[in-house]
Amino acid sequence: MKNTQKQPGKVWLVGGGPGDPELLTIKAMRVISQADIVLYDSLISDEILDMLPQKCTRIHVGKRCGAHKMTQSDIQKLLLTSARKYARVVRLKGGDPFIFGRGGEELEYLQKHGIEVDIVPGITAAGGCAAAAKIPLTHRQYGNALMLDSGHSQFGEYQKSQSPTRVFYMGVKQAGMITASLLSEGLSDSTPVALIANGTLPDQEVHTGVLMDLPFLAERYSGAGPALIIVGEVAAFAARNQVQAHGEAVA
Repeated sequence: MKNTQKQPGKVWLVGGGPGDPELLTIKAMRVISQADIVLYDSLISDEILDMLPQKCTRIHVGKRCGAHKMTQSDIQKLLLTSARKYARVVRLKGGDPFIFGRGGEELEYLQKHGIEVDIVPGITAAGGCAAAAKIPLTHRQYGNALMLDSGHSQFGEYQKSQSPTRVFYMGVKQAGMITASLLSEGLSDSTPVALIANGTLPDQEVHTGVLMDLPFLAERYSGAGPALIIVGEVAAFAARNQVQAHGEAVA
């Protein structure tokens, strides 16, 4: 449907999962079934493409090693153009849009230009493929930590310029110990952190700050639901979006 309103349309960054169409989430299926235009990657299977509405516009923007349909900059500009023309724009990615899907770059670009963006997470390749091979990525006896990396990393430069994002499950009661441990490893006390309670649910809470604040953030969270702690530069996205949402509410 062409967007005839003055306000731009909305963009959904949708995770298409590791390939098996039955691993699409219910929300992903609902969103793509209502799309006016879909920009999709090379890793999206034909079975998933068959689920798209017949009348929606389809554009293949996939990037494969040595065979790019479009540059990332071109994709972002096309998303913006599409949002100004259509009401419901879907950017369909393999796996999860925020795990090596460059969804963060697209989110930043679109928000910078005043476009509303929603994220529909997908089963990431690491989780889906490991499960298909019956490999537990975490196991109490064999491995309690997991690090995801890209094969395109320039490892020497990467380790000097970036610290890996740390995600702690069930860590609220251990927030003080986690903070002390990370500081002793040399992590800056001003590293952004986010505590996400009841994530994806209507009563979701997001508390943000820096590493030195983490014990206080954990103390502030008094709910009984599950909570996740994220430590790293990307955690600043949560604070940025909170400020933006507050500003829109005031406006």
